[in-house]
Amino acid sequence: MENTVNILIPNMEIVDKKELMMKVLVTGVNGQLGHDIVLACERRRIDVIGINSSDLDITVLDDVDSFLEKTKATVLVHCAAYTAVDQAEVEKEKCFKVNVDGTRNLAMACRRLEITMVYFSTDYVFSGTGELPWEENDKKKPLNIYGQSKSEGENIVQEILDSYFILRLSWVFGLNGNNFVKTMLKLGREKEEVRVVNDQFGSPTYTEDVAEWTLNIIYTREYGIYHVASEGVCSWYEFTCEIFRQADLKTPVIPVSSSEFPTKAVRPRNSRLSKKKLIDKGFEPLPAWQDSLKRFLCLIDIQKSDVTDKEDYLS
Repeated sequence: MENTVNILIPNMEIVDKKELMMKVLVTGVNGQLGHDIVLACERRRIDVIGINSSDLDITVLDDVDSFLEKTKATVLVHCAAYTAVDQAEVEKEKCFKVNVDGTRNLAMACRRLEITMVYFSTDYVFSGTGELPWEENDKKKPLNIYGQSKSEGENIVQEILDSYFILRLSWVFGLNGNNFVKTMLKLGREKEEVRVVNDQFGSPTYTEDVAEWTLNIIYTREYGIYHVASEGVCSWYEFTCEIFRQADLKTPVIPVSSSEFPTKAVRPRNSRLSKKKLIDKGFEPLPAWQDSLKRFLCLIDIQKSDVTDKEDYLS
C-alpha cells in the first residue's frame, strides 16, 4: 500500500504523487516532540525512523553523513537539542556543540543528499521585551546561552540549505518526558498552595498538535521560518489556574513576580509569537491552548489507568 495522504491547503503549490512518497528521519525520538512526530508519521502510514543520541552522535560529521545516506531519508525532522536552559549557562561549550555544531553537521549532510530539513527553534531567540507578538522577521536578540545556540542553529540552516523549515515553538508540553503541566499536577497534589510567576506571557503548545501541523507543511514547498504555537496567550499563573480547573484540583494558586524565582538563565517576559504568516500562507492555525490542554489531560487520565503508582507517573 502506498504511503500517501490527500493534502488540500489553500494557496499551496501542488506536489505530484511521487513527491508524497517520503521517508522521514526524526532525531530526538525520546523527547516530547520527537516522540509525537514519530507517532504522527505512523498514524499517516509515512515511512519513519526515530533515533536518539545512542543511535547517532550528531556532533561527529562523518558519522552524520554516512548515517543519513544509509537511511535513504527524504526529510529530516531535527528535534534533538540541548534544552537544559539554566545548565547551559555553565555548560556553554556542550550546549553549542549539540545545538550549533550538531545542526551544522546535519544541514551539510542534508545539502549533499538533497534532504529537506525541519529545524525546531524557540521563542528564546527574541529579547522578550514589549507586549506585541513577535513576527518571523523581527530582529533576534536572545537573552541566554540556550537562546543564542538556537539562534545560531537557525542561521546555519538558512546559510547552508534552500529546502528547509524553521519552526519556532513556545511553552511546549507533551506526553513523553517532563514538562510544566506534569510538574504543576504533581505540586497541586502535594502542596498546600502553589506560587507561579504572573509576568511572563506565551502560548502553551501541545506537541501532538505541532506534530500534525509539521507533517502538513513538509508536503509543500513553502520553505522558511514559521511560528507554530497554539492560539491564545496567558501567563504561567493563568496557565496553572486552567490546569487546576480542568484537573479539578482545589489547591490555591498564588501569582508572584519573576524576581521571586531567580534563575541562572534570564527568561523572556514576552514569548508571544505571531501566527500571521502561517495563516496568510493558507495553513490552519493550531487549536486554542485550553483545548489542547483538555485533550492532553484526557490522555494522561487514560495512561494513568494502566499505572499502579500515580505519584511515580506524575513525577
